[in-house]
Amino acid sequence: MNINSLFDLTGKVALVTGCNRGIGKAMAIALAESGADILGVSTSLKPGSETEKEVTVTGRSFKPYQCDFNDRASVKGFTAKVLDENPVIDILVNNAGTILRQPAAEHSDEFWDKVININLNSQFIITRDIGGRMVRHGSGKIIFTASLLTFQGGVNVPGYAASKGAVGSLVKAFANEWASKGVNVNAIAPGYIATDNTEALRNDPVRSKSILDRIPSGRWGEVDDFKGPVIFLASKASDYVNGTILTVDGGWMGR
Repeated sequence: MNINSLFDLTGKVALVTGCNRGIGKAMAIALAESGADILGVSTSLKPGSETEKEVTVTGRSFKPYQCDFNDRASVKGFTAKVLDENPVIDILVNNAGTILRQPAAEHSDEFWDKVININLNSQFIITRDIGGRMVRHGSGKIIFTASLLTFQGGVNVPGYAASKGAVGSLVKAFANEWASKGVNVNAIAPGYIATDNTEALRNDPVRSKSILDRIPSGRWGEVDDFKGPVIFLASKASDYVNGTILTVDGGWMGR
């Protein structure tokens, strides 16, 4: 097979959650640039979003959906609707997520429940429902957004760390069952990326220096650093890759 065709997504349909900004937006645009039509999902996504504009510029279509990932009924309603309206979904990118900071001894039930609902429960339901149809069709690519805290504990983010640690195990659990069915399940674990979530850290000269001193590449990641990895995991190039968590971290985990 020609090397270029390995990464060609022409004719594919990709569903990307949390696509309104940051990493999710960059991944949605990358998938479109490689030929996929996009089903975009976020809590507040509306027609005419910046993501939609940048996707349609590539010549691909964009269909927006809203879903409250903190509400189980909303998640189930969304999966029913998107499956009904789209007979085939080839690629699922589970990127929607949140982080709430509070020391463990003060971490409220509300913080814990919200983070677990958004980062873990909703992703299980969406993957079970959409991935289940992929299994029945005999093909599909599923990509989760994990985290460095899939491997580490972090500080003041016990709910986030627990959710992302669980995502790592969920990826392997799905992959163990679905690899033989033609469905690849993997994850991308971002390092320290220049997004809204890290603005406070980047603006703190002490914290920023301590972080950069540990990253071998010596810089904060950019959202465009995720274009290549998501295309690899969404394409035929990764057909023999299952249950893998790909770190995109400038070398942080190797230090």
